[in-house]
Amino acid sequence: MKKLIAILLLCLSTQAFATKVGDVNLDEQIRVASSDLLLNGAGIRKKMLFKVYVAALYLGEKKNSAEVVLKDTGVKRVELHMLRRVDATEFMDAFITAIKANHTPDEFVPIMGRLIRFAHTFSIVGEVNKGDVITIDYLPNADKKNGVTVVKINDKERDRIVGADFYLSMLKIWLGEKPVQDSLKNEMLGAAS
Repeated sequence: MKKLIAILLLCLSTQAFATKVGDVNLDEQIRVASSDLLLNGAGIRKKMLFKVYVAALYLGEKKNSAEVVLKDTGVKRVELHMLRRVDATEFMDAFITAIKANHTPDEFVPIMGRLIRFAHTFSIVGEVNKGDVITIDYLPNADKKNGVTVVKINDKERDRIVGADFYLSMLKIWLGEKPVQDSLKNEMLGAAS
C-alpha cells in the first residue's frame, strides 16, 4: 500500500511540474549552471501555416514585461523544441532578420562578428530536425568581464559567445519591439495562449 501511495504521489508531482505546449512537455523548473529557473512562458512559432518550434523562456523569477526581462542581468534560458526540419541557413536567416529588425545599425555593428560565428555554428550542424532541442543560455558570471551565451543542440554544447549584448540581441528575436511573432512574445511573457 505504501508503495502504491508513493507511486501515485510521484505521478502527481511529475504532472504538477510540467506544462504542455502543443505536443511538447516543458519543465516548470530547470537548473542552469547553479541557478534554478522558472518557466516564464512558452508558445508556438508559426510561419505561414507551419508550426516551426515551441519557444520557452526560463528566468530566475517570473516577469511579464519585455522591458523588465531585457534589463534582467541574471541567468536565463530560451529553449526551442523543433516541430519540423529546418535547414540551418534558413534558420539563421530568420534569426538575423529578426535581430536586424530590432537593432539600429549602430547597435548591430558590434555584434555582427559574433553573429557570423553563431551562424557558422549552425552551418556546421547543417539542419535542425523535428524533435531537436536548442538551448540558448545566458551565464552572467561565466566570463570575468562579461556574460556568456552558451548554445547547445540536444544537450551538446556547440558554442560559447562572450558578451551580454549578444544574448540581449538573441532575446530581442522574441521579445523586441519587432518580435518574430507578437502572440509568441505575449506567450513567452506568461500570457495564456
